[in-house]
Amino acid sequence: MNPSLSPLLWQGDRLLILDQRKLPHQEEWLEAVTAGEVARAIRDMVVRGAPAIGIAAAYGLALEASAGEGETIPARLQAAAAVLKASRPTAINLAWAVDRMMKKSEELAPGNVAAGLAAEAAEIHEEDLRGNREIGRLGAELLGAAPRILTHCNAGSLATGGYGTALGIVRAAEEVGKRVTVFAGESRPYLQGSRLTAWELDRDDISVTLITDGMAGYFFNQDAFDAVIVGADRIAANGDTANKIGTYVLAVLAHHHGVPFYVAAPTSTVDPGMADGKAIPIEERPSEEVRQLTGFDAQGISRTVQTAPATVPTRHPAFDVTPAGLITAIITERGVARPSYSVSLAALLERP
Repeated sequence: MNPSLSPLLWQGDRLLILDQRKLPHQEEWLEAVTAGEVARAIRDMVVRGAPAIGIAAAYGLALEASAGEGETIPARLQAAAAVLKASRPTAINLAWAVDRMMKKSEELAPGNVAAGLAAEAAEIHEEDLRGNREIGRLGAELLGAAPRILTHCNAGSLATGGYGTALGIVRAAEEVGKRVTVFAGESRPYLQGSRLTAWELDRDDISVTLITDGMAGYFFNQDAFDAVIVGADRIAANGDTANKIGTYVLAVLAHHHGVPFYVAAPTSTVDPGMADGKAIPIEERPSEEVRQLTGFDAQGISRTVQTAPATVPTRHPAFDVTPAGLITAIITERGVARPSYSVSLAALLERP
């Protein structure tokens, strides 16, 4: 298995961000030297995945602090925090990381803000990596010797600090000798499953078969899956979970066919202040992402194909919410939560 890939590389005075829009054809790194540039990279999907955008935002605030010490730092950080939080509204990890960095900035002595925030961002990154490994270990224990897993979107190294949540479980299972077979839904309209998950797993020599989103029901009916494992962008206190659009459909299918449906996410994805999923803000992305297919070819040239008349209205909610009643278990770095989630998640959040 290849070394785990991180989509973010901290260089001390700049952040290198793997441009996920150009995968699988090109591995190109963009350079960000301001919080505004990090926010733009998050908004434009250069970097995506709930844990990864939280880490990126943390580094963005570290960059803002490094612009120069002085009385203007608190005001600059407040402004940068607002811009970063607004870049994508659904994933709670983004606001969680920004709030943690802002709290840290208030604890630091003048003259040490830049170094202190850089260290805090690096710690957030390292915590995510350690947490991913533990999620993987706990999740692998729930699987048989040769599990057939359906996943959706991308919850791997590219969506985290490295290693992954849903795909971290796949990697951990492989590392202990289990023979995993993964089916990856393409995840229309942004194609994270086909462009990213299939690329990651193929890179790691893990068996992966790509299917279109509309094929899932057929394969459920063929008894092709032993488990569904997905990531999460926000988990309400009662266990309702927001994830990439199309996840809810898979949860309904899994429930109907008696297949376990697992959510893999760090506890930073849990929003204890949100009672249930009805209040989770759902990002609506541009209509063009539905009417067009846009990508980069092997030469790095952007190509766009129109797939519907330009006059046809579209809707593009980027996420949907899976009710807690359809979720078998939520796998976190602090343990595995099972129903009733209002009790089990609260207990996990209290652990150190």
